[in-house]
Amino acid sequence: MNVVVIGAGAVGQLTASYLAEAAMHVTLVVRRREQADQLNVEQLKRMNVDGTTTVHRIVSTTKLAELMQQDLIIVAVKYGQLQELYGQISVLPSEVPLLFMQNGLAHFDEALRLPQQNIAFSSISFGAQVINNTTVHHRGIGTCKIAVARGNNAVFNKLLQMENPLFPLEFVQNPEQMLFEKAVFNCMINPLTAILHVKNGELLTNKHAFILMQTIYQELKEAFVDLEYTIPFSAVTALCEKTAANTSSMLADRILGKKSEIDTIVGPILRKALTNGHTLPTLRTLYNQMLAIEESGER
Repeated sequence: MNVVVIGAGAVGQLTASYLAEAAMHVTLVVRRREQADQLNVEQLKRMNVDGTTTVHRIVSTTKLAELMQQDLIIVAVKYGQLQELYGQISVLPSEVPLLFMQNGLAHFDEALRLPQQNIAFSSISFGAQVINNTTVHHRGIGTCKIAVARGNNAVFNKLLQMENPLFPLEFVQNPEQMLFEKAVFNCMINPLTAILHVKNGELLTNKHAFILMQTIYQELKEAFVDLEYTIPFSAVTALCEKTAANTSSMLADRILGKKSEIDTIVGPILRKALTNGHTLPTLRTLYNQMLAIEESGER
């Protein structure tokens, strides 16, 4: 397969490295010419979970519009960068399949307004961290779920040829439900870790953080009646245990002084709950706290 990955953040670099490892021809689209040149010379390095390092041959460019038609385009930028990309993507051939790898729900309806015939969404639970322009650290193994929202499943099923236990893939049926469930997990972990400046595992060991997480879950359970069946609280604690050493993406953004995804992850859940008559006071407080931290520039 000829695959384009747009975005050289942690998700984009890690995904590109495993695609290249599966003998696919990978083009990584980045924003800066300097990074593209560096990747083309040094190639893409991955620090593996077992401590080894592997190097993967890819092509890097800043010019999406100049690429020949591809078998698949994976969009791995954060939500804030999607707005400037939609215009470029919309003029690509309609038969080019698109796979979106963003957190939250905000991009779901927007992406489906694009003219492409085959569009899928992904929900990821692996841990990854960018080390530099050409190196990504795979910090934790987790499933990459894919759900097709429009078009032909067979197009995306080709990804199964990766067959790598370190980058497991799972196809699910309902993309909106998949994204909602991931957003719920993120709502209970990301804001707390970012505000308290703790790693995921400390939400279990710090008794006050644990009480806050329980309170958020109780509010969500009251707002979304099926939640305790689809996402039992034990699944939340299991995820915290599995990713105990991970720095959440929201905390990483705060440490780097970047704008977080609080609006795209928590905002849609708050609005969805409000339509059910629930305000989610604890989660809403954390939401406003995080926005206040970002406005003040505090790290």
